[in-house]
Parts: sequence; structure tokens; C-alpha cells
Amino acid sequence: MKKLFGRKKVNLPPQMSPTVAPAYTIERNSAYYPMNHKHRGQAIIFAHTTFDKNVKLINRDGNDVDCDMLEKSLKRLRFDVTLHKDSRMDFILKEMKRVSEMDHSKSDCLLVAVLSHGEEGEEIYAYDKPYQISSLWTFFTGDQCRTLAGKPKIFIIQASRGNANDLDFGVKVEKDGVDRYSIPTNADFLFAMIPDFMSFRNTINGSLFIRELCNELNENGQRFDMLTLLTFVVQKVAYGYESYTSVNPDHHMKKETPFVVSMLTRLLLFNNV
Repeated sequence: MKKLFGRKKVNLPPQMSPTVAPAYTIERNSAYYPMNHKHRGQAIIFAHTTFDKNVKLINRDGNDVDCDMLEKSLKRLRFDVTLHKDSRMDFILKEMKRVSEMDHSKSDCLLVAVLSHGEEGEEIYAYDKPYQISSLWTFFTGDQCRTLAGKPKIFIIQASRGNANDLDFGVKVEKDGVDRYSIPTNADFLFAMIPDFMSFRNTINGSLFIRELCNELNENGQRFDMLTLLTFVVQKVAYGYESYTSVNPDHHMKKETPFVVSMLTRLLLFNNV
């Protein structure tokens, strides 16, 4: 099976239909994801400021500002935040595998953020080499990470990105030996990114996208659902800013519009219930 993400096709592992013992009971037509587990969930941030000289990329000055804002905003929402700086690709993939093998049955959700340089299509850079974005989230499909099946998985990408969509066989959810309903293995994902364009980053104030995202999480994170918050972020970044670089006319007075891909099946509200 192949999946289209941006302009490139990505090979996915064979889809199966395992039975999942849900970590919580939720009705098929419930409007909201339950946010009443013991833990909000893991938030993993991969932040890249410097790169190996062999990849020939400039430093991402201002990245520490993004890290600090995002870490504080996520902790305010009760996430267990882990920050990794300038990690190599092998470490990133091993860390994603480790997190996917954790028991998330007592957690509400998962969030992964990557702040780095990217390429047109689906590639994003680790410290030492580029890798495919799909190599991050495929660890957390319903058949790969069963304790997150039916729970929201949020991916925040601060770099140039694309699109995602596919069909699959699904994961059955069972309670007391009776099939309740089937969850698509690629359901309950939310991607927020910058699509195939240069993303704006200030060396002092950080990136526009992360700054406005953190502002919304801080001000309205427990008032509006996540898709509504991201709509506000898109509006503020798209309408409220333009680039200013008089020394480079090609990059002067340009606009940026964040891109949101939702496969959520319910509303995601970070309440304190």
C-alpha cells in the first residue's frame, strides 16, 4: 500500500485488522475525545538549530525562542514534555519507536513537534541527514501503537510540508468480547505544518507559526477545540504578517499560510475534566 504525502508516495507497512482492547470506553458517536485520563500525554519536541557541516544548511537562529514558548505552553496544558536538541536521524527514529512502545492507556493523547529545515515534498532534516515525515507518525497508527488507538495524535511541523490521505482496513475495537466498531488505522491524526513554501522565522522572536500557536494554546487552549485554535493560527499568520527583507526582493513582502490536515474523528478540547 502506498500513501501520498505532499508530492511523494511513501511505502506503508502491510495493514492488518487486529483487535484492540481500548484503554477507555467511548461511544462511537461521542462528540469529544475523553480528556479525563491520569495523564495528558507525552509531548516530544525535536528542535534543530545547528546541523552537520555535510548537509550544508544554515543555523536556525531563534529556534531556542520557539522551544521555550512551545515547552511552556504544552506544560501549561499538562503534557509531559521531552525536548531533544539537534538530534541525529537514528536517534529520532529510535525515540519514536520507544515512545510508540510505551503504555499510553492512562494518557489522553500524544503530541510530536519538529522544528527544523525541510525540503519540498515530505523531507525534513535531522542534524545529520533528511528523513521522511511519515517515518515519524507511522509508529503510531492504530495497529502499531494500540494504547493510542482511538486517541488523538498531534504532529506540529515547523518546516516546508505537504498533504496526507489514504484508506486502510481498520482496527476493530472490542469491549467484553463484543465488537463495538472499527477504527481506521490512520484515524485520529492531526498535522499542522507549512506547505511547500518558505516558513518565516525571526532570529529574536522565533517563528510566526509557533508563536501564534503558543498564543492560542495559552489564551484559548481550554476554551476552544484544537481545530478551531489552528484556524485562528492560520488566520493570524496569513493575514497579520508579511516578510520584510529589503536586501532580497524575492523574499520581501511575502505571505505565509500554515496548513492543517485533520483525520480527527471527534473534537479535541484540552479541558481539565
